[in-house]
Amino acid sequence: MKYETKAIHSGLSDDHTIHGVNVPIHVSSTFIQKGLDEFGEYVYSRGSNPTRKNVETIVADLEGATYGFATATGMAAISLVFGLFKSGDKVLVNSNVYGGTYRYVSDILPTHGIEYEMVSDLNKLDLNTIDKDVKGIFVETPSNPLLDVTDLRRLAEFTKKNDILLIVDNTFLTSYFQKPLDLGVDIVVYSATKYYGGHSDLLAGLVVLNDDALNERLKFLHNTYGGVLNPFDSFLLARGIKTLPLRLEKHQENTEKLIEFIDKADIAEAIYYPGLKGNEGYEIQRNQATGSGAVFSIRLKKEYDIKKFINSLEIFALAVSLGGVESLLCHPATMTHESYPKELLDKLGIADNLIRFAIGIEDAQDLIDDLKQALDKAKGR
Repeated sequence: MKYETKAIHSGLSDDHTIHGVNVPIHVSSTFIQKGLDEFGEYVYSRGSNPTRKNVETIVADLEGATYGFATATGMAAISLVFGLFKSGDKVLVNSNVYGGTYRYVSDILPTHGIEYEMVSDLNKLDLNTIDKDVKGIFVETPSNPLLDVTDLRRLAEFTKKNDILLIVDNTFLTSYFQKPLDLGVDIVVYSATKYYGGHSDLLAGLVVLNDDALNERLKFLHNTYGGVLNPFDSFLLARGIKTLPLRLEKHQENTEKLIEFIDKADIAEAIYYPGLKGNEGYEIQRNQATGSGAVFSIRLKKEYDIKKFINSLEIFALAVSLGGVESLLCHPATMTHESYPKELLDKLGIADNLIRFAIGIEDAQDLIDDLKQALDKAKGR
């Protein structure tokens, strides 16, 4: 089956006599067992729940994966995979990642005796110089908020030979546009709060993989940590996935139109988007993904008052997060990446005039007109 069909028909079937087209929301915390030596598949909802199992099955199927885990948030998914490492291990992380990820590796990993190193450009890193203590590489591609692209095939070839775990945050693209497991990646994580949910009405995370041994370890950690997705949000997530392909196509179509407008209007010092010809990473993106998504960033030219521009927008909302049907923008330096130290922000280029856009599925011309009127006001016309 094609992706669009799987998004609607994957998952468990309703095993009740009613035979609804949707799997019921099983809110039971515990399940009746047949006897002392006859334990069923579901015992306690922290370990497994039918509604959560349904969405885990859907996501794994869409990814072409064997196993899937649904967590309470995207950060719960990231915490889960970092639980695979132990004291004495070292993890490499691309420096241009979500602020919550940075906060975790910089503040939490050291308390467990796990060393970390932020790498500015994994594509240019001489892999043969990697420390022998490195047991994992965590990559966000395209990255947040500068949309850097990492060559996953190159990394995977190296990590497989050197017994290093390669983990990829694929939130910006989902499995619709990019399938990291097919490129040799070991584990893929998502903030399903974003595109998989798609309506800004739930918090969720996902972990998908193929390896049997890793699955057993993650299954233990998932149950032990307890950061599982609740039944109702599992239902909402499964519902959101049904329209994922349609939404992503519209998201990306709108994004390309807005970038074309911004480029021609000459209002930005720089545009960061992997689908823009001439951008570093453009060819890599084309070779490892079928799309570039709906998130991009710009450095607004200094002749525009950035506060006046943002405050004058009528359709775009100033808010963190992304992936909902509505268009959002945020100021990374003070919002999503406020946990980064100032020197790191400066080094990465997350400047005060950097704006990150997450384009929704509204009418594209309405979005362009909104930008136009806000730009006019920001320039004092």
